[in-house]
Amino acid sequence: MTNSNTVLSQIVRIFPRHEFQTLANKHHAGQKFHSFFRWTQFVALLTAQLTGRDSLRDIVENMSAQSGKLYHLGIKSFSRATLSRANEQQPHEMYEALFLRLLGRCQTVAPRNKRFKFKESAKLYLLDATMIDLSLSLFPWAKYRKSKGAAKLHIGLDADGYLPAFVDLSEGKEHEINMARQLELPKDSYVVFDRGYTDYSWYQELTDSGIRFVTRLKSNAVTFPGPKRRGRKSPGVLLDQQIQLKGIDGTFRKVRYLDAETDITYEFVTNALDISAATVAELYKERWQIELFFKWIKQNLRIKSFLGTSRNAVMTQIWIVLCAYLLLAYLKFQAKISRTMQQMLLLLQLNLFERRDFLELFKPPGRKNIINNGQLALI
Repeated sequence: MTNSNTVLSQIVRIFPRHEFQTLANKHHAGQKFHSFFRWTQFVALLTAQLTGRDSLRDIVENMSAQSGKLYHLGIKSFSRATLSRANEQQPHEMYEALFLRLLGRCQTVAPRNKRFKFKESAKLYLLDATMIDLSLSLFPWAKYRKSKGAAKLHIGLDADGYLPAFVDLSEGKEHEINMARQLELPKDSYVVFDRGYTDYSWYQELTDSGIRFVTRLKSNAVTFPGPKRRGRKSPGVLLDQQIQLKGIDGTFRKVRYLDAETDITYEFVTNALDISAATVAELYKERWQIELFFKWIKQNLRIKSFLGTSRNAVMTQIWIVLCAYLLLAYLKFQAKISRTMQQMLLLLQLNLFERRDFLELFKPPGRKNIINNGQLALI
């Protein structure tokens, strides 16, 4: 049987050490490290995400229990105080840069979203934000209400592979539209969002930039009806009409749609005049994928409890969470693994420090093949 390093050691090779060290040198604060390095911090925090560790003490004790297997990871034992100091003081921007590099690699192997037949250059993004409750006494920077703290995680999900392409963190009271205005969406892309992003001037900016959007129309929206669009209506489409929105130029479109599954009628507004009304409805249904993304990371990774109280420590942990998600996605796409990402995570939790080929973890159990000469073929 082939001798292997630990599963974790094989996985972290996805992050080339020379590239990592270049980022570490660029994003460094304070005195030069002597025995503890950013690579140690990263491996420790990534391991915490993959194994479900909730505290600094838990992380240190877990890594110490595997001290004989840390050599192949390129790290040494470390103290809780040292890890805590690095989380608080070392710039989180380093892990943002690492996330962006891994995102680029994931996008090269991510499967194309085949639900919508757009031209090759067109991308589909799903926007939303989720609230992360925090104690105001421990996280005074995360102001939300008078006696409550919260942070808001803003995500723009790339529908090809459902990868978090745009990420930001703000105070809980920050409105979503302020973050959305900062996005640099590529021309010809489609963006889908809910009514919390309603801002007609932003709609105008998107239209002027050649970006198509789909969202729900508010019940109190002031619109000026135009001609109804010609053509045969698809099942569920009750109305397809050109409209103008109060205060901005341009022709928009209102689609009224009855969802047969829920018996709920929706009204959508879009500037996409070249797609069918049924596609407009399907695009908005696709927005549910970002809800599933938030649900997945909250249930499977550690993003509700934090290892530090500064904004830098919180952002460091969030970037590590997203790197862990991209790591699983990259493994799944690159190796064409049929198991779900949740199944992959569960298998990794049980085998992370085992010495075996990590790809074998994800292969479905198969039959043993017996060679003619009686020898057992180990695949």
